Parts: sequence; C-alpha cells; structure tokens
Amino acid sequence: MPVYVYSVVATTHPQRLDGLPGVGDPPATLRTVRGGKLSAVVSDAPEDLRPKRRDLAAHQDVQERLMADGPVLPLQFGFTTTDDDAVRAVLEERADALSERLRAVEGCTEYHLKAAQDEDSLLRQVLEESGEARALNEQIRSGANNPELPLALGELVAQEVQIRQDRLAASVVEALRPFAREESTSQAAGNDFLSVSFLVARDNEEGFRTSVRKLAAELGDDFDLRLRGPLPAYSFV
Repeated sequence: MPVYVYSVVATTHPQRLDGLPGVGDPPATLRTVRGGKLSAVVSDAPEDLRPKRRDLAAHQDVQERLMADGPVLPLQFGFTTTDDDAVRAVLEERADALSERLRAVEGCTEYHLKAAQDEDSLLRQVLEESGEARALNEQIRSGANNPELPLALGELVAQEVQIRQDRLAASVVEALRPFAREESTSQAAGNDFLSVSFLVARDNEEGFRTSVRKLAAELGDDFDLRLRGPLPAYSFV
C-alpha cells in the first residue's frame, strides 16, 4: 500500500507520536519504518491528498513534535512512495548521507527571508545614478520621435535593476551569514529580489533576528523584509 513519509530521524530518537493524527480524512495512524540506524515516520497515504489546512497542520505538527526531542530531516508535504520496503531501502542505501544531514541540522532551525524594494523607489535610483538611463529618459520626455528609445531605456533599466538587486541580495546574505551554519538560496518570485533560507543554531537565533531587524532599519521604508521562522529545516534535507 502507498505510504506517506513525514520525516527521517535516528533510531535512537524518542519518536513520541502518541496522540498525533496523520494526514487524511479520517486521519491516518502514524508509525515508523526502521532501516539500520535510521527510522522514517510514515502513515498510509490517503487517496487524492490535497494541501488542505488540516493536512498541512498535521504534517507540520509531526515535525514540531519530533524536533522537540532531537534532530529531524523533514520531508516536504505530499511525499509518498510505494510501500514500507521502499522506505526501508532508501534508509539503508543512503544511511551515511542522511546521517550526515541529521548531524548538520542538530540543534538548528530554519529561517526564511524574502526581500523586495518599492518599484518607484528603484526606478528613481536608477535614473539618478545612471547617466545613460537619465539621458534616454530625457530624450523620450522631450518628444524625440524615435520608437527605439523606449525599448532601449527599458532594456537598460532592466539591466541596472538586476545589477543593483544582485548586489543588494549578496550584501544581505553576507551580513547574516555569520549567524548561520548553512544557507540555501531559491529563485525569488514576483517583486522580491531575495529568497533565502538560513540554518541557524538555537544559540544564535536572537542574534540572527536582531540582525534582520537592523538590516530592515538601515534599508529604510522603501524595502520590505519578511522573515519566517523558526521552521523545520526543509531547505537543508
């Protein structure tokens, strides 16, 4: 029967699962599959599983309960495989790599940071700092009858925006790196120029959060820094 996999822990982990419901309606019963020195927390996989609030919460509750007692490798919501034997085979075949990841996340939580800049503010910055962009903009505003000018300005502004956002993203990550064991950058979406996760030891959490607040104050009101955490270390499995 297909199984839903929540997370991987060491077999020495207490694995206190009593009273926790699994995903599905009615909720599936949690159990563990052991493979050598590792165990996976699983349940029967419900049919047509969707990311509903109750199921997302059940998945998250399992991670948080396990995290309270030791290091956990949390899988993303919705991970299923064929049966218990398939789970056991992965635990045994990838024992060294998974054990190394457990050691890496021990005593840590994940924080995810996204950052965006007000578009009007960014455009003003480009026009103030780029003489070429300013000249093109002035030609367009003066009524120059050249249909290629707006395209040229658009391309130039896009390049200048990318340069500035890449530089700013790098500086933000550099400022927070001393507080993290690891970092994992993902593709920013929408108006965001930064989407990055940090693996932060619990002893460094307060310093990390304080540094994010200081960065937000230094950048000013034209910037929007959004921090989520502490979270299970999904980005570092």
